[in-house]
Amino acid sequence: MPKTIADVFIVESLKFEDEKSDEFEGKILSNILKLNGKKPIYYYIRTKKELDEIMYKFEESNYRYLHISCHGSKNSMETTLDSISFNELSELIKPCLDYKRLFLSACNMVNESLAKKMLAQSKCHSIIGPYKPVYFSDAAIFWSSFYHLMFKDNVDSMKLKEIQKTLKKLTDLFDVPINYYSYSKTTKQGFSYRKINASKTSIK
Repeated sequence: MPKTIADVFIVESLKFEDEKSDEFEGKILSNILKLNGKKPIYYYIRTKKELDEIMYKFEESNYRYLHISCHGSKNSMETTLDSISFNELSELIKPCLDYKRLFLSACNMVNESLAKKMLAQSKCHSIIGPYKPVYFSDAAIFWSSFYHLMFKDNVDSMKLKEIQKTLKKLTDLFDVPINYYSYSKTTKQGFSYRKINASKTSIK
């Protein structure tokens, strides 16, 4: 397995009204990571063409964690000006994901359809993100807390059990339900799946 850098490469794209409201979740996350001593790379994009170019930069960075903050649907990623189907998205980013993890802060995108495109016959470790709409404030706090806790325990890697444990803790706290798809050699579809919901006894 090639050696990668345990840091976060952030790509963000919003609607014009989100930009006007200053709802730059990815930028906030980048600043929080810097406060924690990390060296995140942040890019803001508006088009599919820009995403294509930025993926070359992601590959060159050799960073292990790709975090995309955007709008989405059950079958597409939305940039400011373009709609990118899962087929197109797979062509753009799947070749860059070997031995890496993809985190998506995007409504409805993290589902079985995306997992089939990204994880089947792939070396990507996992795809993680919410499976229903999440408020901007909740998403910003959730992901900032997630990376803070993960890097606090281990600055050099994220282990599956620790990821799931941290996600469960934060899901209980913020009620942000998560889909977790991970590459698997033993399943027919090429990946395994876990849904992480808040416990009914969680205190809000």
